[in-house]
Amino acid sequence: MTTTTYTARPIAPRALKELRTTDDAGRPTDGCTDTEGGSPLRCCLRHSEPGERLALVSYAPLRRWASETGATPGAYDEQGPVFIHADECGGPAGDALPFTGSHRTVRRYSAEGRILGGRLVEEPGGFRQALLEAFDDPAVALVHVRAVEYGCFLYEVRRG
Repeated sequence: MTTTTYTARPIAPRALKELRTTDDAGRPTDGCTDTEGGSPLRCCLRHSEPGERLALVSYAPLRRWASETGATPGAYDEQGPVFIHADECGGPAGDALPFTGSHRTVRRYSAEGRILGGRLVEEPGGFRQALLEAFDDPAVALVHVRAVEYGCFLYEVRRG
């Protein structure tokens, strides 16, 4: 984990409550017991432990953000799979940036919800610089940190 002045935002409690019933693709949510551990949880921003109850749900992060801000992301409104706890959890335990041990993409978005570019982050120490560069551009309203391998959403960082 890398410490920074930027805060990783997990999926919001209200959205988690909704996702634990029906995901953003309209499917009912099913839970399962994680036998191996290691799944990146977007509710508490840590890896799962063996024996925890998880749910794999379809999540539309930009759509949820746009509903708060009035943005219209259009075709950039994508949804994808994320792991969350099947039941309510306590959220993140600290303020360090999670999931920095692998290659990640920092994808930048405008206040209208349009992609403004992105940057590959190959080393844990590169996150601070990638976020500084992103938010040095006044047109950037938020960034998504995503897994490179599958493009999965990990968490959001907002300006300010």
